Amino acid sequence: MKYVVTFDVGTTAVKGVLVSSKGEVLFSQSETIDTIYDGKHKEQDPRTWYDLFCRISRRITNSEWNKKDIIGIIMSGQMQDVILVDSETNPIGHAILYSDGRADKEAERVLDLLGSETVLRSTANNFDGTIPLAKLLWLKNHRPRLLDETHKVLISSKDFCVLKLTGEYCTDYTSATTSGMMDIAAKTFNEDWLTKLGLNPTTLPRLNSPGSVAGKVTLEAAQQTGYAPGTIVYTGIGDAGATTLASGIKVKGEVNINLGTSGWVATISDSVVSDQGVFNLVSADKGLYINVVPFLNAGNAHNWISTILQDAGGSDRYANLTNLLARRTPGSNGLLFLPYLVGERFPVMDSSIKGCYYGITPETEKADLAAATLEGVAFSIRQGLEQIVDSSKKITLIGGGAREKHWCQILADILGQEIQVLANTEFLSAVALADLIYEREVSGTYAVEVYLPIPENVTLYNQNYQQFKQLYPRLKGL
Repeated sequence: MKYVVTFDVGTTAVKGVLVSSKGEVLFSQSETIDTIYDGKHKEQDPRTWYDLFCRISRRITNSEWNKKDIIGIIMSGQMQDVILVDSETNPIGHAILYSDGRADKEAERVLDLLGSETVLRSTANNFDGTIPLAKLLWLKNHRPRLLDETHKVLISSKDFCVLKLTGEYCTDYTSATTSGMMDIAAKTFNEDWLTKLGLNPTTLPRLNSPGSVAGKVTLEAAQQTGYAPGTIVYTGIGDAGATTLASGIKVKGEVNINLGTSGWVATISDSVVSDQGVFNLVSADKGLYINVVPFLNAGNAHNWISTILQDAGGSDRYANLTNLLARRTPGSNGLLFLPYLVGERFPVMDSSIKGCYYGITPETEKADLAAATLEGVAFSIRQGLEQIVDSSKKITLIGGGAREKHWCQILADILGQEIQVLANTEFLSAVALADLIYEREVSGTYAVEVYLPIPENVTLYNQNYQQFKQLYPRLKGL
């Protein structure tokens, strides 16, 4: 039996999975990542990513599986990061995360210098302060010493682990699409843009297809991880690409919703979508694109409200929230929640907007606060869905938020459509990555639960949705 080890280096955890050549999940482990947040900037230490990767790897290589039968390592990871590294593969400072919008002024500078139409035509994506190119200019203006020490800039967290394993500085086309530097049609970096901005184009990594070989495990990395020296390491793919592979959507009109810490709505097409707020990514499938509406606020809102409403007795906060939701009234008795806890990039691009409740009365209960929070995220998702498809043929749901059954029903009612919740959500991406290497159909992708919309709830939510859409325009600028 041969095996592939797959990893997801996400925002909140590093997850490792051992997959057999038959697509069976034989081992899994998750280790939590700490985020460094000072109220404005969101960063992580790349050394933590690799340390956790090594910890999980040693669990695998010290177990009953023969490490010589591990024929490959392939990873996904958060995209749109800025990771500075030196020529010795060491990180320079912390990685700036995708959700960090510090570079709004620099983004305006980039658009003024290069031309907003030129940038949009080449990248097929809107450009704001979360984009790596803008953040590189921010570093040039505020942390020039760090750039002076930089040998290469990486875009995805998994790129750093690939580097530590192989010594190769590379990224995949899907992740590079989020950089603000790659021409989406030509699949090459616009090096002249960096030159015009006073940045060094030689710091850009090599561009690879997700299924291509990035390199092999070095002797040093073998000692750190337990893998056999020479084990193949694949380039891998950004998390949105891995999730799309796993979600079972293959044609336009089929939609996947991901309720992770942040979230997105995604579909597949043979062209880019130029509407504001839509992110276009190169797909792992040749000639296709992933059209994505990303949200900064999804599972983080669920996590927040579960903490706020936690029982003083210290019971499980998620179980407590589920119990509250069991008592909910659809529509939360008129309470609306704007879920922009950390700013937002869709349906608005506003890094300074805040979240709020509207409609609190003396009769408002904890169950209303709980339900309105999840309804607010679902309303945002509906706005995203309307941006990329006229009508949905199929909607699949994955991510940690899909474990909350009340949220699944809320989504079905607010979207007015059947929701298919996929099984093995922890492992879908892992199996999909293995299937990418083995060049076979994705294994284990099926709906474990189906939620049907309740007609009277659909009618109520349609009315509330119209009110929800008025909140941001009225609150902007406060």
